[in-house]
Amino acid sequence: MGRVATRSMHLLDLIARKRDGGRLTPDEWRAFADDYAADRIPDYQVAALLMAVFFRGLDDEEGFALMEGMLNSGGRLDFTGLGKPVIDKHSTGGVGDKVSIPLAPLVAVCGLAVPMMSGRGLGHTGGTLDKLESIPGFNTRLSLTEAKAQVERLGCALIGQTGEIAPADKKLYALRDATATVEAIPLIAASIMSKKLAEGLNGLVLDVKTGAGAFMPELDRALTLAKTMVAIGERCGCPTVALMTSMHHPLGVACGNALEIEESLEVLRGGGPADTREVTLALGAEMLVLGRVTRDTGEARVLLESALADGRALEMFRRIVEAQGGDPRVIDDPKGVLPQAREQAVITAPRAGVVQSVAPRTIGRGIITLGGGRLTMEDTVDPSVGFHILTRPGQHVTRGQPISVVYARDASGMAAGKACIADAIQIGDDDVTPPALISHRVTGRGVETF
Repeated sequence: MGRVATRSMHLLDLIARKRDGGRLTPDEWRAFADDYAADRIPDYQVAALLMAVFFRGLDDEEGFALMEGMLNSGGRLDFTGLGKPVIDKHSTGGVGDKVSIPLAPLVAVCGLAVPMMSGRGLGHTGGTLDKLESIPGFNTRLSLTEAKAQVERLGCALIGQTGEIAPADKKLYALRDATATVEAIPLIAASIMSKKLAEGLNGLVLDVKTGAGAFMPELDRALTLAKTMVAIGERCGCPTVALMTSMHHPLGVACGNALEIEESLEVLRGGGPADTREVTLALGAEMLVLGRVTRDTGEARVLLESALADGRALEMFRRIVEAQGGDPRVIDDPKGVLPQAREQAVITAPRAGVVQSVAPRTIGRGIITLGGGRLTMEDTVDPSVGFHILTRPGQHVTRGQPISVVYARDASGMAAGKACIADAIQIGDDDVTPPALISHRVTGRGVETF
């Protein structure tokens, strides 16, 4: 009997044990990650193991061992001797969440090295890589050697997960998406932390979304995810802080790839929507404190706001765009450089009242319908389409007041976009108090109200 068949039979035992509520040893999880990365076990058995994990869970030792196995399945960045702290940020994803784009150059110009590794949009959430690639020529597919050289030279690189980084995770993530096991907390935590720890970080800040548009809508489950990831980071010697931020409605105004680049540039110029700016500053302040650039978040915010006001953060983004092959004219003339939708229409309030809700999942699915997102990784993306959301829950509106702008590529897309807005933005008579934009802060010491 060959080695592959032997491993397949052994995995069958592991599946049955986990299915029945048992646990796998750390060595078994590490061997599993190694074998899967090397194509030594079949997808159909891994899918069965994923489903068993989804229903039975993993204890802390199992989750850590799986993360460690995925981390060790590939290469790592090494910034030893760089002379500045290496800090990154990760968001669990949402609609309109473009914060990584202004945040990375902003904190880099304040003294951090930032190897910002991001993902693509899948499902109702957008992806930072798709947004960046709406800039003509922008290359997010840097090798580890290229990314390291750029971080050493500029202080920042904006890249995707290469085949060199945690290949077991890359394969496992695709299979999780195909088997409806994405939402399992131990699998999410292991996936995120294996990629981030491969960056050779001195610290990590997590933006964990909660609310209707988040992968973890319930606050208690989102807090569990945050605490799990923070514990992994601390155990690996990477100080980790998580902020719990609201995804009860889309973040900012722009929803859609090129539109979100425009909004990111507004933030880098010192403006932008208040919520996008606030989340950017809050996460950036935590990053600077972790990197010991400042003593506290108050001092950090002063430094960040100064870098926005004097144009240094915007200039850093220009240098990053140039370094990664993008058209730097986007900085000064975004509408002239970024793809523009052929059809645009302003949507107005059908009645006076109070905005009851702006459903982020509906908006996210609407972007996919317009062609601006993907249901599978093979789908192509139209970067020009999307929405401007001009209202928020709790806001009073008058009949005929603009509440959204739809950007579509054709008449059928426009019709779908209008239907999406009619479904997503609900107006009624009751007063509404939106939840806090940032509700909690999670560290190795515990959870505190922000």
